[in-house]
Amino acid sequence: MRRQEARASGLLTRRFSRTDGSHGHPLEALRGPLQLPLRVRHPEDRVHQEPQSGAHEPAGPAGYFGLRHRAENSVFIMTNMIATLNQTQGLCPEFPDKTSTCKSDADCKKGYASTHSNGIQTGKCRVYNLTDPSIKTCEIFAWCPVEEDKNLPKPAFLRDAENFTLLVKNNIWYPKFNFTKRNILPFINNTYLRDCKYNIKTDPFCPIFRLGDIVEAAGQNFQEMAIEGGVMGLQIRWDCNLDKSASRCVPKYSFRRIDNKDPAHSVSPGYNFRFAKYYRISPNDEYRTLIKAYGIRFDIMVFGKAGKFDIIPTMINIGSGFALFGVTTILCDIIVLYFMKKRYYYREKKYKYVEDYELQGDHPSYGSQADVQDCSTRR
Repeated sequence: MRRQEARASGLLTRRFSRTDGSHGHPLEALRGPLQLPLRVRHPEDRVHQEPQSGAHEPAGPAGYFGLRHRAENSVFIMTNMIATLNQTQGLCPEFPDKTSTCKSDADCKKGYASTHSNGIQTGKCRVYNLTDPSIKTCEIFAWCPVEEDKNLPKPAFLRDAENFTLLVKNNIWYPKFNFTKRNILPFINNTYLRDCKYNIKTDPFCPIFRLGDIVEAAGQNFQEMAIEGGVMGLQIRWDCNLDKSASRCVPKYSFRRIDNKDPAHSVSPGYNFRFAKYYRISPNDEYRTLIKAYGIRFDIMVFGKAGKFDIIPTMINIGSGFALFGVTTILCDIIVLYFMKKRYYYREKKYKYVEDYELQGDHPSYGSQADVQDCSTRR
């Protein structure tokens, strides 16, 4: 019963109100601790240490793994990666694939570079891996050694990122009504903001979200999604009735996965991109660490509409309703024929009176009843 009343109230509000769409821009802040295996070091550290059993070192703040990438109003959280350390420009064998494998120099074309090449071929054929001399690829000029991105870490390398928290600050503005509101509501103080985490039942207005909870609320598994990455949507909806108290204009949060996770379409799944960190050990030696970053991009989307009573849309909708049911014509007739001073004039023009000649006797066009009987006798 309450739902029906709410729907009826919303219908009336839309019919008799002037509406305006929201204007807003979200801001994000990422926080959270993380531990990394020892083999992940500063890019300038050329020593590649394999992780010991259970060995970890503390990492910096979560912001190091939260990157703004390619999209506005979004934050990217790196959850997995393939790192190619200590690359330098030079000559090396290409990564084996259909276009780079060879048996002799005749199979390699000098100056050739395919769409997915890591560099430009020199025309020589080289052994790719000394442990397996049977695998040969064309030599290229590129950043060496080349990236090997076939073995993605499982479980995700930065799987503890699900415990990161995301603070979302959002201000909305309805210019038609000169009304503004922020998602950090008046009752929220510093103590509450420091300790709260969003929960649809206990803390529905807390603007701090645990990343694992966002993914779970969308019906996904964070640890599975963290391996290849993906795109999540954090939606903030403001639907406000400004005829009521401003305190009742509050945000509603919802979550959904945006990218396609269809097992039948498994080509290029998830979300990833590459970036590099460049450094020099000596003035003439330039190195870089290439990172292929997999992770979850959180897109923050703000929707909203506000309404307030206005006489103009009210009259337009009332008139449209009357016209829809044919009431307008009847109402105009009543006003003209019964309430206006010249109602008798309009009545004569609207109606044409026809006399009933049967009640008056003879009909002027067909003669009297006696004439009709006389004609019958003559026949």
